[in-house]
Amino acid sequence: MPAIVLVGAQWGDEGKGKATDLLGSRVDAVVKFNGGNNAGHTIVIRDGGRSEKFALHLLPSGILTPGCVPVIGNGVVIDLGVLFEEIDGLRARGVDTSALVVSGSAHVIAPYNRTLDKVTERFLGSRRIGTTGRGIGPTYADKMSRIGIRVQDLFDEDVLRAKVSGALNVKNQILVKIYNRKAFDVEAVVAELRGYAERLAPMVADTSLLLERMLSGGKTVVLEAGQATLLDVDHGTYPFVTSSNATAGGACTGSGIPPMRISSVIAVVKAYTTRVGEGPFPTELLHEKGELLRLAGAEFGTTTGRPRRCGWFDAVVARYATRINGVTDFVLTKLDVLTGMGEVPVCVAYEVDGVRHDELPTNQADFARATPIYETFPGWSEDISAARSLDDLPRNARDYVLALQGMIGAPISAVGVGPGRDETIAVRDLLR
Repeated sequence: MPAIVLVGAQWGDEGKGKATDLLGSRVDAVVKFNGGNNAGHTIVIRDGGRSEKFALHLLPSGILTPGCVPVIGNGVVIDLGVLFEEIDGLRARGVDTSALVVSGSAHVIAPYNRTLDKVTERFLGSRRIGTTGRGIGPTYADKMSRIGIRVQDLFDEDVLRAKVSGALNVKNQILVKIYNRKAFDVEAVVAELRGYAERLAPMVADTSLLLERMLSGGKTVVLEAGQATLLDVDHGTYPFVTSSNATAGGACTGSGIPPMRISSVIAVVKAYTTRVGEGPFPTELLHEKGELLRLAGAEFGTTTGRPRRCGWFDAVVARYATRINGVTDFVLTKLDVLTGMGEVPVCVAYEVDGVRHDELPTNQADFARATPIYETFPGWSEDISAARSLDDLPRNARDYVLALQGMIGAPISAVGVGPGRDETIAVRDLLR
């Protein structure tokens, strides 16, 4: 079987776990291929009248599906303390995490990189990026500078010490002389990282080889992106982006799966738009409608708890995601949040200095000045949570979904009508 890529089509927090749930027990492995614990998935599982919410950060959403192999790929940066905290939290709730596999080539977030992330952001002041301060960016910078620490390095103390010492030769100078912070002790860092080695060792494997064997054996593999298209370091709203490739192209480099293995790209998009952190956001609502969306959609970061900035659906952004990722299917989430709105505007284009733009401006300065051009649709007041087909939706809600599909350049194959796993309209099979 080919591999399926799952990405976010906006600025993250679109509800990618909903799409993974739709694939269900037919998925044999879910691979996290980029990012770290700077993003998360919230998954709601209902069993009869009981509802459980799980917030995942480093772990792939497949960890909650019995029989599925959850894989942390080589493109991920790992805070080992957070990883084991998350594993222990799931185990305490009765979730079996024993199938987890971690790439030996994934990079490890060292304590000095967490410190550097925080002090650098404070130093930038009004020019801050809006990072989570978890050391993600500095760890990716170390990777590209070839001074990073990889998972496999933890199992050879001499190699680990040499790498930590080499990194701190530079980083301690920056911390002490520029930021007036205390230097890190090499032996203390080595001891902290080595402290995870024994527990980590049984999870570590050549994940690229593992995935190739699974695919060759007819298994179904989902490659799950952290963050989203507009946060991609190359294709997002730079510099207000993450430090990895969160688009479909990153799935290959972050997992070791060759491009010809990928058969489809599923993009998840909200029925409105949100983002966390700094950066341009043309459809942002700064008045009571934005607060209404935030409260109705529980728009607070899974990882940080920060309130998300909220705005109307941006069809220009969604079309861009279609083009950059080669989207074959969209999963539209949180349609229910728009229930009760008298009317629902959709951004169909931008105006920049009197010129209409139907596509994302190539110049970021232009994008920062873009004014949305809206088309307004009538709202609906009926409860849609029980809808299981498009025909079950009120006419205005159905018309809204079909109008979005016409604007974004790829079919909407599923629609989320509530937070639960079962509260979804399956328009067509994502594994057809």
